Amino acid sequence: MVRMSAELPEYAERVLEVAERIPPGRVMTYGDVAEWLGVGGPRQVGRVMALYGGAVPWWRVVRADGRPLPGSEHRALEHYRAEGTPLREGAGGEPRLVMRRARWDGRDGRDGGDEAHI
Repeated sequence: MVRMSAELPEYAERVLEVAERIPPGRVMTYGDVAEWLGVGGPRQVGRVMALYGGAVPWWRVVRADGRPLPGSEHRALEHYRAEGTPLREGAGGEPRLVMRRARWDGRDGRDGGDEAHI
């Protein structure tokens, strides 16, 4: 369980716990995390990750379009490559996640197939 401080809001703690569960080489979108929790939305999850995500594998909670988080692209790409996260070349040559293969559905099994359904 993630516990950064006694003041960590309950919702933030729950979001960070989900981020910790995502297996190496897999990702969940902000919306996937919110849907998995059954509360909040992509913006709320994004806010939690921006404020508190440094203590968990933040690179595994991503935008739905598969582009690495602006400002953290290089660090995220290092993690993706080290973990074997599926990547492709996007428009303009920038790397993007192959969401169809990288997306994790939150089940305990490490192999959720080609597509995740939450």
